[in-house]
Amino acid sequence: MVFAIEEINNRTDILPGINLGYKIYDTCGSVEMTTRASLPLVNVHGETNSVICSKPETVQAIIGQTSSTPTIAISATVGPLHIPVVSHFASCACLSDRKKHPSFFRTVPSDYFQSRALAKLVKYFGWTWVGALCSDNDYGNNGINEFISAAKKEGICVEYSKAFLKTDPREKLLKIVEIIKASTSKVIVAFVSYTDFGFLLREMALQNMTGFQWIGSSSWISDLYTANAEWQHVLKESVGFGIPKAKITGLGEFLTKLNPISDIALYRELWETVFQCKLSTEENVEMKQLCKSNESLTQVQNLYTDVSELRFADNVYKAVYAVAYALHSSYGCSQRDNGQGADLCTNLADNQQPWKIVNELKKIHFTTAAGEDVYFDENGDPAARYDVLNWQQGKDGKTVFVKVGFYDASLQTHRQLSFNNNSIAWAHNKPQVPVSVCSHSCPPGTRKAVQKGRSICCFDCIPCAEGEISNITDSITCIKCPPDLWSNDKKTICVLKLVEFLSFAEIMGIILVSFSLLGVSFTICIAAIFFKHKDTPIVRANNSELSFLLLFSLTLCFLCSLTFIGEPSDWSCMLRHTAFGITFVLCISCLLGKAVVVLMAFRATLPGSDVMKWFGSQQQRLSVLALTLVQVIICALWLKISPPFPYNNMNYYSEKIILECNVSSAIGFGAVMGYIGLIALLCFIFAFLARKLPDNFNEAKFITFSMLIFCAVWITFIPAYVSSPGKFTIAVEIFAILASSFGLLFCIFVPKCYIIILKSEKNTKKQMMGKAPEK
Repeated sequence: MVFAIEEINNRTDILPGINLGYKIYDTCGSVEMTTRASLPLVNVHGETNSVICSKPETVQAIIGQTSSTPTIAISATVGPLHIPVVSHFASCACLSDRKKHPSFFRTVPSDYFQSRALAKLVKYFGWTWVGALCSDNDYGNNGINEFISAAKKEGICVEYSKAFLKTDPREKLLKIVEIIKASTSKVIVAFVSYTDFGFLLREMALQNMTGFQWIGSSSWISDLYTANAEWQHVLKESVGFGIPKAKITGLGEFLTKLNPISDIALYRELWETVFQCKLSTEENVEMKQLCKSNESLTQVQNLYTDVSELRFADNVYKAVYAVAYALHSSYGCSQRDNGQGADLCTNLADNQQPWKIVNELKKIHFTTAAGEDVYFDENGDPAARYDVLNWQQGKDGKTVFVKVGFYDASLQTHRQLSFNNNSIAWAHNKPQVPVSVCSHSCPPGTRKAVQKGRSICCFDCIPCAEGEISNITDSITCIKCPPDLWSNDKKTICVLKLVEFLSFAEIMGIILVSFSLLGVSFTICIAAIFFKHKDTPIVRANNSELSFLLLFSLTLCFLCSLTFIGEPSDWSCMLRHTAFGITFVLCISCLLGKAVVVLMAFRATLPGSDVMKWFGSQQQRLSVLALTLVQVIICALWLKISPPFPYNNMNYYSEKIILECNVSSAIGFGAVMGYIGLIALLCFIFAFLARKLPDNFNEAKFITFSMLIFCAVWITFIPAYVSSPGKFTIAVEIFAILASSFGLLFCIFVPKCYIIILKSEKNTKKQMMGKAPEK
């Protein structure tokens, strides 16, 4: 500050003809001392112990204070008098409140921005589970609360948040140390004043607590003393935001050429500490060697003479210049000298009002010698810019601050934070970013389920249910697949559902087709045998035309089973049950005709009976035609009113689509099946009545047995059909068709073929007409 004031006083383009003066007070970091120090600045007597306040002095501005809480005290004290307060280090966001602090300005960014920047930094490296420490004052509490709020929006959870001060009893610090040791988070965000931090670090160093990744605020991350103290191994490879480093030309030479004789009160302690000597023996203190006159700070290398890390010092430099430029405008000074040293400021007054300086500070905008723009926004804050610093070990073993990125709040959101990740040194010297999560990320195919009673960052990974997917990491919910899609095995994408139908190419389809063709072959063979022996008695008995029509209908029954195999189409769906219904009615109608003829033939043997004239060949043909025509009409009406159609059944299986035929009309389907049942029942009744008629070869016995098989097959078909899933439903239906067809074929024709081929001596009219012995 002194360097900046002297530099301004030596310039002719700023406040020409005016010299700035200053008063320096040591507040010792105490709020009480700060308040006491601010009183002389508004009191004409200049004494801090005065109890009588008179007219204020013409103090134009106050530079300071370092900490936020004392600065709040200063601002509250001098604010009503509109004296501007410009701080270089008080970063509490609370000071941006213009209603409470109307005359406050600062050259350090508000922690409002730093807190959010810290949350972005934590998010950038994928840390979702962190600890938080802060100083128990306005700076720490406001900063960490702002960080926690911003972190919550970024999806970051804070495992613990503890506040402390250097004046706290050791028991409290030890308790905090135990909390850190017991925690599972490996990243700690420390919004702590460097003066408080050392007390906690000392306790952690005693217990050798290393390996944590520290994320620091600007208060301590660029503090050389903290970085090289005895606890530096605890903070190795820390990362945090620091005020951008600057170069102040001439400051190094100014510092080393200071002479304590010019201002003993200000530099005496420094001089005596550096050179281990006494400037005077007047005080009753332990005697030391008197200082010589040839000591020089140019021979010293310490924190005082080190100007390589000018961060907050640059903020002081800018604060002084901001006040100077505000005074320059307030006094109406021109920007050039007339060359004769004349006073170019036109509005000089003995009692310049401080509120005018406040107004001018709101409007200033200048550029420093280093090329940095300086201005204040509507809250008195500067542009928020930070260097991202990483503590790394230098060649001499000391900690050096390496810039690994930057943060600029004035840029677009996605560009505000930038890193050079390759240059960052991590805790434990790990080559990769350390992991600090309560629960590891849930991979695609799972969703997060928060553990009961814990933070949202502590969760279990639950696999998505069947038919649901998650295709991103850490998905909160699973997405249900569309109706025609299904989740893959990993539950990461929706894929087309498997399509199921009874195919000709699969084993079951091949087997059923084989049996169907085998039935056709048997039927054709039997028809050939009957045709070859069509003139024999056993073939001619009971209307051979019906036998050949029955064989034809059985052939159609075997072939209609093929319509049930393959992918359903409009035509196949309409053909399936109609063809099945008509051919089976034709088949059973033939058997019914045979059974009726057998029964009526016995009745015709009774004296005076001429019933057979109503059951001749012509009548049998007409009856079969009429019975079949009824089924044809039923099928035609069904197809006309509400025909069957292909249907993608997604209800039975969730993971696949069953291609099947929807009967559309339950009434139509029931009418077809019911009519078949009715004809079969009539056939069974007539055959049953004629089963014991006295013929050597009573065909009614075989019809009765065939109808028993037919009815048994279709009665057992119903529960099997209902309970069979998917393509097995079709397979059961085909099986019923084939089983009943084979039953009719074998029961009706195999006994006759046996006699034709193997027992030809029985194939005579005499044998066919033989009577049973009388009782």
